[in-house]
Amino acid sequence: MKVIPIYVEAGITGFESPAAEYTELRLSLDELLIRHPNATFIGLANGDSMQEAGIFDGDLLIVDRAETIKHGDIIVANYNGAFVCKQLDAHRRLLLSAAKGYSAVAITEGDEFQLEGVVTCSIRLHRKSKELLVCMP
Repeated sequence: MKVIPIYVEAGITGFESPAAEYTELRLSLDELLIRHPNATFIGLANGDSMQEAGIFDGDLLIVDRAETIKHGDIIVANYNGAFVCKQLDAHRRLLLSAAKGYSAVAITEGDEFQLEGVVTCSIRLHRKSKELLVCMP
């Protein structure tokens, strides 16, 4: 952690902003959060079934299609025509919710099922933008 030193001398009525030394730092959230830009999309979480995994209604989901999907990953999939965000139990072919009161859903041969990608990150917005509110149900 970087400590921002603030020095105030007697007789000085003001001081430089503590953020002034950071004007040269460059931070790209794309570079920080997205590993495969051409294979990544952003989804919008809907519902409360993944709350115990830290995904809440209205959160943004960073979904990477290029990541290898592994047992236990939180994924986005097309399940019988609906996009779902669940934890994948690849060994038993189940979709698991991360909240009490939701049963596991078995993926059967008769189901339409297509994995869309791995949820690599979720972002909670504390103040929603007008553009995002249009997308929300």
